[in-house]
Amino acid sequence: MNMTEGPLLGNMILFTLPVMASGILQLLFNTADVAVVGKFVGEAAMAAVGSCGALINLIINLFIGLSIGAGVVAAQDLGAKRYDDVNKLVSTALTASLVGGILIGIFGFFMAEPLLRLMKTKEDVLVEAVPYMRAYFCGMPGCFVYNYMAALLRSGGDTKRPLYFLTVSGVVNVLFNLLMVLGFGMGAVGVGIATAVSQYVAAALIVVYMLRQNGYFRITGFRVSGAKLGRMITIGLPAGLQGCMFSLSNVIIQSTINGYSTVVVAGNAAAANIEGYVYIAMNSVYQTALTFVGQNVGAGTYERIKKIAWQCAAMVTVIGVVLGAVLLLFGDKLLLIYASKDNRDAIVEAGIRRFWLIGGPYFLCGLMDVGCGLLRGMGKAVQPMIVALFGTCVFRIVWVAVVCPLYPDNILALYVSYPLSWVLTAGVHYLFFLFFYRRLMKQKRAAAGAAGA
Repeated sequence: MNMTEGPLLGNMILFTLPVMASGILQLLFNTADVAVVGKFVGEAAMAAVGSCGALINLIINLFIGLSIGAGVVAAQDLGAKRYDDVNKLVSTALTASLVGGILIGIFGFFMAEPLLRLMKTKEDVLVEAVPYMRAYFCGMPGCFVYNYMAALLRSGGDTKRPLYFLTVSGVVNVLFNLLMVLGFGMGAVGVGIATAVSQYVAAALIVVYMLRQNGYFRITGFRVSGAKLGRMITIGLPAGLQGCMFSLSNVIIQSTINGYSTVVVAGNAAAANIEGYVYIAMNSVYQTALTFVGQNVGAGTYERIKKIAWQCAAMVTVIGVVLGAVLLLFGDKLLLIYASKDNRDAIVEAGIRRFWLIGGPYFLCGLMDVGCGLLRGMGKAVQPMIVALFGTCVFRIVWVAVVCPLYPDNILALYVSYPLSWVLTAGVHYLFFLFFYRRLMKQKRAAAGAAGA
C-alpha cells in the first residue's frame, strides 16, 4: 500500500477495516471465555475471568509496547526505502518477542495468586481466577510473537494476513472453550487453556508465512541488531509504560469494583467486555494514524500529516458515536449473552449503568488514542507517556481516593472518572501534535531554503 503518495482516505479505510476485524477476532478470545463460563459455569467464574483482564494487561503491556516501537521503526524505514534495515528489524523483533513472552509467562504464572489477592479479589472468585490466569500466561510466548510480527506486516500495509491467521486461531479458541468446559467440566481454567492454545496457533501461522516469503519481512533467524533494538526501545518502551499506566489505573479501579457484590462485578465484567469491541474498532484508527504518519515522516512528505490527522479524527468519531449509540439502545440484549439464568436481571442492570457513563461517550477515548498515534508516528514517544501519566493514571487514582469515598454505595461515581480523563488527555495530545507538526514544517522549509541557496 502506497501511504506516501496519492489519495489518503480510501487507503486509510482499506487499512483500517482488516485491522479492526483482526482486533475484534482477538477480543473474541476473551469474549468466548466470559460467555462460556457465564452460561455454563456461573457468575463466580464469569467474575473471575473478567476481574483478571486489567491485571493481565498491566503485566503484559510493557513488552507489548515494544511491538508498537517495532511497527513505527518499520514504517519509517519503509517510507525512507531502507529495506535492509527492515530485514534486520524482523529478526530483532522475533527474538525480543520470544524472550519477552517467556519471561512474562513465568512471572504471571507464579505471581497470579498474590497479585489477585492484592486486588482484593473475593474468595469465591479467587478459586476460579488463579488457575485461569495461570493457564492464560502459559500462552504468552505465542501472544507476543504474533503481536510483534503482525505489527511489522501492518507497517507495510499488509493488514489482511494477520486477519486470516487470527480467524483460524479464533475458531480454535471457541472450539477448545466448549470442549474444556462442556466436555471436561474444567470451568475457568479450561477457557484459559483454550486461549493459550489459540495464541500459539496464531503465532505458528504468522511465523510459517514469514519464513516462506521472499520480501523484506522474511524471517531469517534470531539475530539481534543493537541499533534496531535501541530504536524499538526508544519508541516502544514509553508506549509500553503508557499502557502500564492505563492498566495500573484500571487495576486500581477494578480493585474498588471488587469490593461490590459478585453480581455487580460480573455485570461490570460483561459490560467491559462488550465495550472492548467499541475500543478495538476505534483503536484500529489509532494504528492507521501511527502507520501512515510513520511512513510519511520517513519519506519526508510532512504536508500529508495534517490531512491524516483530520481524517483519522473524523473516522474515529463516527465509529465511536455510532457504536456508543448501539450500546445504549441494545445494551440489555447484548448483556444477556453473558448472563446465566441466576441473577440475570441484576447482572444486566449493573452492565447498563456502566454503559451510560463509559460506553456512550467512548468516542472521546478514540480521539485520545488517535492523538497519541499521531505523536508516536512522528517518533515522539515520551510526550504521550507523560500526558497519560497525569491525564489518566494520576487523575484516576486521585479520583478514586478523593471522590469515590464520598459516594461509597454509588458505582457511577467511579465510572465518571473515565470520560473526564479522556477529555483531559486528548486535549493535551492534540496540542502537542500541532506543536511538533509546525516544527516539522518549519524544518522542511528551512532545508528547502538552504538547498535553494
